[in-house]
Amino acid sequence: MKFKAFLTDNGVNLLEKRFLPALDKMGRICHLYLTRDHAIFLHNLLNGDGIQSIAQFRKEALFDDYRISSQNDDRIAFSIDLSLLHRALRSIINIYTEFSGSHTGGGAGPTSSRLQIKLVKKLPPHSQQPMPFLTFETKGYRSAVIQDVPISKPLSRSDVLELQAALDMAQDLPRTLVQVPDMNQLQNFVDRMKHVGDLINVSISKYGDLHLQISTTLITLGAEFRKLLVIGEQAEVPVGDRDLSAQSRTQRAIQRGDAITVQVSVKHFAKSLQCHLAKPDCAFYGIAPEGACLTVIFQFFIPGLASMQTIVVLEVHFEFLICTF
Repeated sequence: MKFKAFLTDNGVNLLEKRFLPALDKMGRICHLYLTRDHAIFLHNLLNGDGIQSIAQFRKEALFDDYRISSQNDDRIAFSIDLSLLHRALRSIINIYTEFSGSHTGGGAGPTSSRLQIKLVKKLPPHSQQPMPFLTFETKGYRSAVIQDVPISKPLSRSDVLELQAALDMAQDLPRTLVQVPDMNQLQNFVDRMKHVGDLINVSISKYGDLHLQISTTLITLGAEFRKLLVIGEQAEVPVGDRDLSAQSRTQRAIQRGDAITVQVSVKHFAKSLQCHLAKPDCAFYGIAPEGACLTVIFQFFIPGLASMQTIVVLEVHFEFLICTF
């Protein structure tokens, strides 16, 4: 199996400044899944424990001259330590920045470096067995610099098929999604909730309402975001419900089948909000049928296009807590 590509300047900025810091908050170890058209960072899709996150990049968002081949339908997947990946990228960027300017001399034209990323096998020091690495390499005017990031043995064909099946299942969207325009307001509320209890009730209605509530024997805290943009199934608020309290209106919507609720870990919910470090263009919340999980989808668009074509999708799932339903 082979993989080789050149990171674009935009790809370097996306990974180093935005996505790797956010993804590292989800968990230090993840799978990197490479296909003909996408590079995908996956957390917990195979073990289903805790937060599942999917950061899917179209290859054009990160790479130029993208080449991949394998006997598994040109698909390669392996585990990688995001902190090591981020550290190696930051290190080589310092050299890349130095070399990326133009150099002239002796009548020669300008020369610029390119940052290449590829899969290699190398023999580590004091080892008899070659090991796989994800390698960054930049060649400048006078020298070349290489940074190796250790990775796991690439997944077998059966493991890749299992990963793809889990990815397909995770990308089934909830029937109703609501867009949350003010992530800072949501972040501030959840930060206060962390000191109150461990579990948070999240309710989403077809009316465009997102209702959050945490309760203990001593205190109940709640917040509601109303009249949000709805994608998918939607409905009008019944006239008789419009003046009810948020809690009463939500309960009646649930009884009517116009809303669904789940209870998730406050810690996991707060961790998902760290994805705002990636500076998404918009965020959508939804609940899977039967309350299977809470899904958060962050979208990122190609700048400068009138069509606002999506180039990156970051999706986060919270497994439901059976004992609370």
